[in-house]
Amino acid sequence: MNTDMLEIRCKNTNKILNIERGSTLFSIFEQFNIKMAYGPVAAKANNKVVGLGYRAYSPMVVEFLDMSNPSAARVYTRTLFLVLCKAVNDLYPGAKVRIDTPVSNGYYCNIGIGNNVTDGDVIRIKDKMNEIINAKMPIVRHECLTSELIENFEKQGDTSKVKLLKGLGKMYSVYYDLDGFKDYFYGAMLTNTCNIYLYDVVRYYDGILLRVPQLHDPTQLGILTKQDKMFETFKVQHKWQRLLGVSTVGDLNEAVEKGVSTEIITVSEALQEKRVAKIASEIEERGTVKVVLIAGPSSSGKTTTAKRLSIQLLASGIKPIPISLDDYFLDRDKTPKDKKGEYDFESLYALNIPLLNEQLQALFKGDEVELPRYDFPTGKSVKSGKRLRLDDNQVLILEGIHALNPDLTAQIPDEQKFRVYASALTTIMLDDHNYIPTTDNRLLRRIIRDHKYRAVSAEQTIRRWASVREGENKWIFPYQENADEMFNTAMLYELAVIKKQAEPLLENVPETAEEYSEAYRLLKFLKHFKQIPDDQLPNTSLLREFLGGSSFKY
Repeated sequence: MNTDMLEIRCKNTNKILNIERGSTLFSIFEQFNIKMAYGPVAAKANNKVVGLGYRAYSPMVVEFLDMSNPSAARVYTRTLFLVLCKAVNDLYPGAKVRIDTPVSNGYYCNIGIGNNVTDGDVIRIKDKMNEIINAKMPIVRHECLTSELIENFEKQGDTSKVKLLKGLGKMYSVYYDLDGFKDYFYGAMLTNTCNIYLYDVVRYYDGILLRVPQLHDPTQLGILTKQDKMFETFKVQHKWQRLLGVSTVGDLNEAVEKGVSTEIITVSEALQEKRVAKIASEIEERGTVKVVLIAGPSSSGKTTTAKRLSIQLLASGIKPIPISLDDYFLDRDKTPKDKKGEYDFESLYALNIPLLNEQLQALFKGDEVELPRYDFPTGKSVKSGKRLRLDDNQVLILEGIHALNPDLTAQIPDEQKFRVYASALTTIMLDDHNYIPTTDNRLLRRIIRDHKYRAVSAEQTIRRWASVREGENKWIFPYQENADEMFNTAMLYELAVIKKQAEPLLENVPETAEEYSEAYRLLKFLKHFKQIPDDQLPNTSLLREFLGGSSFKY
């Protein structure tokens, strides 16, 4: 047996080849002669996402990923961040780049060059990025003593990376070198700048927006949508973080080590409750609101938001009456079907919209109605026997994924509606160049909730997540800017608390499962956080909806 050869199994081709030991994954890709329209960008080696410069020294199962794969898209975007940081460093030595906010199908970046970014600055930055890309510069992965890397970043004045690496407590750490520019990123990168084929940089408020390819069509950039309310919500959250002195995970870990995590939790909870009270005050001041519509994506905390808002409305002299949109489902045989021929319960048109509008109009005129009840076992809408009439000091609370869709309540005048969009908009960052996807926060919440209350494994939750996200992109996100108020349900300290329950669930995902790569990525990500015990949380905390121990009934 030739010990210099390895058996490599390729999932893309269902073929096996004997490959020379130490070959890079890109070399292996070429030997399998795979045709890939938008790749390869990265690969899964034994179900772990790695860069194409990764070398094989033992037998493995490999799957090559193109730009239509979310893991590969992250690799591409991460590399764009590196190129941007390198370009700004070359043009404005000493300038600080902060990859700040995912917004408008791109990433808002704060460029600390001493002034608001001008159109001229944008042109210079893009020209320099193009120069770096066209120069076909290699991106080299290195591993060194963490102490040496910390010393390097201390010299650069990059305190966010210094704090993060100190908190990790690892002997060795990985960094990437692009033509002498060294940076830390948690995850694989492209091997050469020439692999970047599509991006754009435009001026956005006082900074820039880095635009990236769409996931469903990698030949096109994400559509530049107007998201002023979303951006403002992020800005408010950043203001809170500056107040607490905690903007990055390194800051949070430092605070935990100093024993001030209880103060961070208390202030964070108080600030969030203050926001809920403000929304209640706006509803009271309008005087014409008859229904509060609360929407948000999966695991955004819509239910607790509705319950906490109800308490604040009561404190304002308004009695909230909850109505479940689930009771307005059509009979199953009238439910629309998706492209697979299965019932599409996520569709707006799975609801009896005419009945909902008819009953809302009747209630707002002072009439009495009998609310429907949906019998899930039989798939039939039946009479509930529950009759309702609204008094002058009462408002309806309607919570659901379609609540902000204008077609849901098209027959109700705007002055009678107040729309709230609730979502976990994660604003804490690993460091200035490593943002935390808001979807990761929600996925971790859902993994914990599904296990605790629905006996669903992390593997199953991860498997369903792509379908959940597809429904959100279709039915929720296009309408978020319709909101009168956006409510951020993410807590500054959240990921440090939920890691205790999330980690063992993720560790149970077997390496042989397709979902292992995502579980492994999330586990690796959570290791950046120092743990905060959940017994420090109040029983009214929104996180209790997922972690358990809430004083609210669900």
